[in-house]
Amino acid sequence: MTNRERFHAALNGVRTADRLPTVEWAPWWDITQRAWEQQGLPAGLTNLEVNEYWGLDLLQQVCINHKSPKLPAPAHNGAPVVHSAKEYDEMKEKGYLYNKDMLIPTLDYLRTLKERHESGELVIWMTLEGYFWYPRTLMGIEEHLYAFYDEPELMHRMNQDNMEFQQYAVEEFCKILTPDFMTFAEDMSYNQGPMLSKDCYDEFIAPYYVRIVPQLKSHGIKVVVDTDGNLEPMLPWLLESGIEGVLPLERQAGVDVNRIKKQYPQLFVLGGYDKTIMHLGEDAMRQEFERILPAMRVGGYVPGVDHQTPPDVTMEQYKIYLKLQEEYSRKALE
Repeated sequence: MTNRERFHAALNGVRTADRLPTVEWAPWWDITQRAWEQQGLPAGLTNLEVNEYWGLDLLQQVCINHKSPKLPAPAHNGAPVVHSAKEYDEMKEKGYLYNKDMLIPTLDYLRTLKERHESGELVIWMTLEGYFWYPRTLMGIEEHLYAFYDEPELMHRMNQDNMEFQQYAVEEFCKILTPDFMTFAEDMSYNQGPMLSKDCYDEFIAPYYVRIVPQLKSHGIKVVVDTDGNLEPMLPWLLESGIEGVLPLERQAGVDVNRIKKQYPQLFVLGGYDKTIMHLGEDAMRQEFERILPAMRVGGYVPGVDHQTPPDVTMEQYKIYLKLQEEYSRKALE
């Protein structure tokens, strides 16, 4: 089977593959990669080249760019860029937001991947900035949470403008190739659960999902939400909106992939492997694979590190992880 055929079998819960995909879905931390370069990893590799170095199934994320490099940078991480509706309008008028020319470099890069995608070697996933994530990047972390109550009109305007730009971008993307799946970058949950209520989700997030998700599905694209922390309470909300999958299923937040697959067998999930035990050695890593094996056997699950391999994992330890990943990816389909 090709890499893409194997991945599509997992996406759709079909148990005809030789094994489950073996992927690292998130780019490696720069500090992890620097640590490995001290241990023998060739310096300066791209994320795709690191995947090739380790012999993983090739998976490449392509993000749709919503903002111009000319957009003012926040004063610090999480600080606002836009302080008012008037300032938001000025950013639009200057072409700092929703400028279609910003798509050109992304689409050019996509063309360089087309041949490997069509051959079945490379799985491509498209990422859009979701309707919780996107206003936060403009308003700032704290200000965004107040804005659900203080600036509802501006929140809706941002999400409406964002969605309309994305609808155009999806069509341009699919003129070149159809991604195998997509994610909405959201990060709208933390270790205690969602960062917004169901009422706020229904008012500010769901209306935009229910309009763009059918467009994505019309191209045959599997629709997935990327949200960290404990996402389990919001799974029914996402399913109501037509979402078909979630990642990364962080174990530290108490997320249990076995419980999710039992409750929602139709849901595609990716991740779920506890990254915090990888530095403890082979026995601990094998025990973690045994923990998630029931979910691996259900189908509709691609197991992987639940959010980037930490820098305390050595190259030798990572080799052990990959050996076990290969073993259990076959064992799950026996």
